[in-house]
Amino acid sequence: RRGTHMSALPSAVHRAAPSRGTLVRRKARQEAPRSSVRSEAGGFDAMMTGLRRLRAVKDDQSTNANNLDDVFFEDEAPSWDELGAVADALKTSHGVPLTVDLENGPANPKALVRRFGTVDEPRVLFFRDHAAWCPYCEKIWMQLEEKRIPYRVEKINMRCYGDKKRSFTAKVPSGMLPVMEIDGRLLTESASIAAALEDEFPDHKPLLAPPGSALRKRQDDLNRLERALFGRWMQWLTSSRMDRQMRSRFEEALDAVEAELALDPTGPYFCGEDVTLIDIAFTPFLERAAASLAYYKGFRVEGNGGRWPCIDAWYEAMAKRTDTYARIKSDYYTHAHDLPPQLGGCEPNGDAQQVVYMNEIDGVGGVGDSGDKGLNPNPNPNNSWKLPLKPLKDSSNVEPWWGPGEENATLDRLEAAAAVIGNAEAVARFAARGCGESGTRPVAAPLSDPTAVVDEANPALPAVDAALRRVCAELLGADGARPGVKVGRVSSSESKSGSSSPCAKGHFAGKETAASLAYLRDRVGVPRDMTYPAARQLRAHLNWFIDGLAA
Repeated sequence: RRGTHMSALPSAVHRAAPSRGTLVRRKARQEAPRSSVRSEAGGFDAMMTGLRRLRAVKDDQSTNANNLDDVFFEDEAPSWDELGAVADALKTSHGVPLTVDLENGPANPKALVRRFGTVDEPRVLFFRDHAAWCPYCEKIWMQLEEKRIPYRVEKINMRCYGDKKRSFTAKVPSGMLPVMEIDGRLLTESASIAAALEDEFPDHKPLLAPPGSALRKRQDDLNRLERALFGRWMQWLTSSRMDRQMRSRFEEALDAVEAELALDPTGPYFCGEDVTLIDIAFTPFLERAAASLAYYKGFRVEGNGGRWPCIDAWYEAMAKRTDTYARIKSDYYTHAHDLPPQLGGCEPNGDAQQVVYMNEIDGVGGVGDSGDKGLNPNPNPNNSWKLPLKPLKDSSNVEPWWGPGEENATLDRLEAAAAVIGNAEAVARFAARGCGESGTRPVAAPLSDPTAVVDEANPALPAVDAALRRVCAELLGADGARPGVKVGRVSSSESKSGSSSPCAKGHFAGKETAASLAYLRDRVGVPRDMTYPAARQLRAHLNWFIDGLAA
């Protein structure tokens, strides 16, 4: 039966779309995602201007915080050492290891070497991007983790957010990622790397069927379907024309994917009960399609009212791979903002549903909200980045959460706090960029400003440090921060010493602190910094402090 279905795949898809031809093509599309529909859009800057107009949101540097000119706050938070001790005690009480085993534990974006219990020097050196944005790096990362092949990591900037190391471009003049060395042999292009990993490490969980087998033929067909789905996603995402037609063509591709997932009832994956290289090929783009099409087109791929139940079951099964994909997966917000600089722009269609989804993903209240993302004294209660947060599995969330396990807000807050406490000085300096000088060299990625300058004498640094300690203290509390708490006070005329200076010892200006916390909030990346459940807690608690200044 399976052989019949595999041989019928191209014609079955063709019958579903007689006027457009088959979705399964003989040749895969070009490996790197590139927009081909940009001629009338005015480029990346025009796209960002259009988005800000839809959201009525200004850049961080021009956010209206005039209502905080005379506001200060007192440093009432514990020290970092005290917070660290509380975090460790909470970890112990909840059975969370005090230190993360980066070499042998679950996948972790911070790991620079993965051993999986071995002692020999890894044969593999994997070059991937710093921020975990690159979809082709994600494919290879997942393959290494699923096969449990020991490897070392060297992180390289993507050009949209930084410069490449000269040592890397000396090896790879194009600078393209991913790149791998196996026993010193250099490999480029994700398809070639994936094939080499299967050939060189046959004893590590094979992820492809043997060549010439019926299953391998079906896997080859599925690879072509993945490229067809990718092409239709890209065409719609980067186009501002023929929105209905583009949507219909993408839905047609999803229908074909749904049909293929339904063929094998033995499991939720493309080839049955376990992950194969086919699932790994589909994962980065189904992940990014779900995020980007919700944000830019108001379209839900996953959790779409049961239209594609097998696709939903696949998303859920992948999300529950606790040692691998669950630690690699990003969130909608990160992808909505990391894709435009990689593709040259994405085109919002501007309809009402798109604006609602965009605002929810961005943590902006709703249609008609002021759009100030935390500097509004009367925040919209429906803001997805405000406390109290809706449950992760609330059916009204635009971003579904499939697990693993049930939501544990206490552990999510602990993860967020521990991430800040463990790197407190660097996090405070990074946040203080929000009231520092812009970078000397612009980059395309709005989530990144690698050359931004923070003056060591900037009086905002102690204020940001104090605010972050208070945020972490609230994260570590039994129930998190309580909404509506007043943090700021209005300075008297006798005590003012300028909006950027402390009003008195232990008193710090609110305006620059709010701008710095907003800068940090908007740049919390998943999975680079923490998981999605922890990120939403940190974003909401940063907003809690900002709102408390304005209360």
